[in-house]
Amino acid sequence: MKKTWLILMMSLLALFIAACGSEDEETNAGENTESKETVTVSHELGETEVPKNPENIVVFDFGILDTLDQIGVDVAGVPQSGTIPAYLEKYASEDYENIGSLKEPDFEKIAEINPDIIIISARQAALHDQLEEIAPTIHLGVDTTNYMESFKQNMDIVGEIFGAQDEIDEELTAIDESIAAVNEKATESEKKALIILANDDKISAYGPNSRFGLIHDVFGIPPVDESIEASTHGMNVTFEYVTEKNPDLLYVVDRTAAVGGDTSAQQLVENQLVENTKAYENDNIIYLNPDYWYLSGGGLTSVAEMINEIDASLK
Repeated sequence: MKKTWLILMMSLLALFIAACGSEDEETNAGENTESKETVTVSHELGETEVPKNPENIVVFDFGILDTLDQIGVDVAGVPQSGTIPAYLEKYASEDYENIGSLKEPDFEKIAEINPDIIIISARQAALHDQLEEIAPTIHLGVDTTNYMESFKQNMDIVGEIFGAQDEIDEELTAIDESIAAVNEKATESEKKALIILANDDKISAYGPNSRFGLIHDVFGIPPVDESIEASTHGMNVTFEYVTEKNPDLLYVVDRTAAVGGDTSAQQLVENQLVENTKAYENDNIIYLNPDYWYLSGGGLTSVAEMINEIDASLK
């Protein structure tokens, strides 16, 4: 009788252990399924399957870094071999891995990080296939000929990958409202603008559909010259050209300051020729923050600040 009772107890114990093991396997299977959840991202260089809520993140685009910072997503590596925007200066610290420069990635370091995802933009586009060999790589650069639509598409992708769509939608709604207000002020002012990039002792002009063309295309300020060719690098011009076009508003992006140079755009721009323009006479030469306009456009923070700068210029 005792032997039968012992056998019965051992059988029940074995069944209990087996049941617990089955539950653990089901739980682990559920966790594994969740951890393997992915998002298929359509981007400029194709379609890429990336993990949802990735942990090890490498980012080359400062606009996307700006966005991830705002929504509270930490990253593993950033390009520290160059100028990092001042408002993102914490990413220059040893808390983050240095993945090289914007044009020369440190492939060995990136492989060492073993990222779940790599986010690039135009400067790294030619290296996409090499980076893709390390980890899923997506191109989230802004299309300057279609700025706001491409910016919003990028934000939607970020929201989907990191589960932050509600927060991003709220920010985009605020941005749309701010743009509408700027458009209204631009229409009322009837002022025409010229955008120039100051680079050491040279200047280039930008018009609609160009790198800084959203001032015209999105914010609604008419260009003083409709014939400026659209390009990333701008149209080489002289200060005689600036005087001839005589803009009401002269927007200046200081590339030298953006890359850590020593020359002053103000000393270059406010010369005897420019002093004869309406922009100078009416104190309407606006030095745009190069961190936002040159280094990190296309982020939630940078776009909002770009709008604020243009709004303030329409006094």
